[in-house]
Amino acid sequence: MSAIAWIAVGSLAAWGWLLLGQGFFWRTDQRLPPPVHARVDRADPMAPPVWPRVAIVVPARDEAEVLPLSLPSLLSQDYPGDAEVVLVDDGSTDGTGKLAGELAVRYGGLPLTVVSPGEPEPGWTGKLWALRHGMALARARGPEFLLLTDADIAHEPDSLRLLVTAAVRHELDLVSQMARLRVESFWERLVVPAFVYFFAQLYPFRWINGGRPRATAAAGGCVLLRSETAERAGVPHVIRQAVIDDVSLARAVRRAGGRIWLGLAERVDSVRPYPRLADLWRMVSRSAYAQLRHNPLVLAGTVAGLAVVYLAPPLASAVGLLGGDAVAGWAGGLAWAVMAGTYLPMLRYYRQPLWLALTLPFTALLYLLMTVDSAVLHYRGRGAAWKGRTYSRPEAAPDR
Repeated sequence: MSAIAWIAVGSLAAWGWLLLGQGFFWRTDQRLPPPVHARVDRADPMAPPVWPRVAIVVPARDEAEVLPLSLPSLLSQDYPGDAEVVLVDDGSTDGTGKLAGELAVRYGGLPLTVVSPGEPEPGWTGKLWALRHGMALARARGPEFLLLTDADIAHEPDSLRLLVTAAVRHELDLVSQMARLRVESFWERLVVPAFVYFFAQLYPFRWINGGRPRATAAAGGCVLLRSETAERAGVPHVIRQAVIDDVSLARAVRRAGGRIWLGLAERVDSVRPYPRLADLWRMVSRSAYAQLRHNPLVLAGTVAGLAVVYLAPPLASAVGLLGGDAVAGWAGGLAWAVMAGTYLPMLRYYRQPLWLALTLPFTALLYLLMTVDSAVLHYRGRGAAWKGRTYSRPEAAPDR
């Protein structure tokens, strides 16, 4: 057999293993139960007997563009217990904090507190510095749960109620949902569903929810965290330097003995637009190399793996059709078919045309280039950059 035929057969074998041996990562059924609308004369059978107090903590830096779409959804939560919103203005220059106060006056609903912690101390990333202050303020008021949610995330009115119901009913310490990202522009349709698909491949939701120690992750846009568990885990202090804070948070909770659930959201949506490829490129490249722990050997293995698993099948198919290499043709074609088949559930979840499944190799090539670019930025000293801050080599944070 030719070299390309051997590579195609290897890719097909890899897809056979991914299909059956990677926690059925391609399925999209890990979701919270739909809301139960109880009859007037009968209570919701899934509701907690006593609704716990919840504090919603929102770190925000220069979010004036999206805040009018997200903050009112938090203020209007239909939650039967006591709840409040704490927005942490992390050094914004666009009037985020003032706008938050104006929105609270306009829409009413849950009480809102706006605080500004100042610039982060050495060794802290900006978001975790903001969370530190927001969580400290919230804890002083004794909430049983903290909802950590980003400023670009909009929640349906019953979102908090469903999160708390799941946590109480199943005795979970962390309940996280991966918000449904926006898919309106051409590049969003091409890149965003694949982003969630690759995340699920790396962290299979079924493994996470089944308690596998090495399968631990969360989605930072929507995390309901039990306050007692957060204190026991030392959060956020123990993860203060983390660039990929959601995965680090989940690992800290797991180390402290906490139970975790992660799934796809039905009633939580990101309102941040990524209309251009450059916008999506920055979203991925700012943290891709950090995900690989800044290890050049892991980077090389990742690039090779992406090439064999995602790029080789269409290349082998073309060689088979044009060059008469039968083995390369059928092995590459079958691998491409399995690849596309595993992508279909995610496209359905995002309500996208199913023919986009055939474009997954091209999207994988984009992610490969974004990952390499992330490494290049790191070695140029620009590291993980976000909203005017760069986290290339965080200093040690003072223990206090």
